[in-house]
Amino acid sequence: MTKIVPEDKARQGHWGWHALRILVAGLLLAFIAWAAVEIYGELIKSPTTQQSVPEAPPAAQKSVQGG
Repeated sequence: MTKIVPEDKARQGHWGWHALRILVAGLLLAFIAWAAVEIYGELIKSPTTQQSVPEAPPAAQKSVQGG
């Protein structure tokens, strides 16, 4: 036997302020985590990546010029 359910009782619920707050809070936490990772990535970046190619040591220069 099939049970007949009225339309207004068959719905699971409506989106309310509580769900909106949870979604906004999750989005804000994701942005905060992203910013933290970006800052951490900049802090651990090695300083040698920003410098030009270093010169050869003096001993290597002598062997090339004197040889």
